[in-house]
Amino acid sequence: MRSNRGLAVRVLAAVAATSLATAALADELALGSKGPDFKLLNVDGKEWTLAQAASVKDGKPADATVIVFTCNACPFAKAYEPVLLDMAKEYSDKSVAFVFINPNDPQVVPADSYEKMQERAKEKSYPFPYLFDATQETAKAYGALVTPHVYLLDKDRVLRYRGRVNDNKDQAAVKSNDLANAIDAILVGKPIETAETKAFGCSVKWRKAS
Repeated sequence: MRSNRGLAVRVLAAVAATSLATAALADELALGSKGPDFKLLNVDGKEWTLAQAASVKDGKPADATVIVFTCNACPFAKAYEPVLLDMAKEYSDKSVAFVFINPNDPQVVPADSYEKMQERAKEKSYPFPYLFDATQETAKAYGALVTPHVYLLDKDRVLRYRGRVNDNKDQAAVKSNDLANAIDAILVGKPIETAETKAFGCSVKWRKAS
């Protein structure tokens, strides 16, 4: 009887966890929605809005804007950092903007503090803004769940793709370059074949309730 009762408790717990995960996924920004605006501090000490982040060098709206919720400390974020830096270089002569946003609470992860962000951006020579979501409101507005978590907007700042960068943290084993495929589709005006994938990485480190 005790064994059965214990099994029932575990099953109920698993169901509850699944329900919570489903609810979290449902809170992600819906495809076809306008990207929520923001005003966040960049590592250069200046505040950036979505309009600024979604522009290319000549000040014109980018045809595609890649918003990546990421951080300093997560091993998945570190693994994808060079991939995204290479992508930014690859698309530098096209109308594509990139922006990193750190949603983590530095009280939970000290390595994700604003000062550490500044150090990393300088060390890695980020060619795009690296913004600090100090209130975590932007992460909540987009529904970011992990780092890295990607949101791709079109010229009208409408969400066209969300999810992962590609299908494997081991770049030698990648079979599906989901983000690159989505960007390429937008640039040539074609529908995105796979507009939604499941992001994987480290969970966003939310501020602890006081």
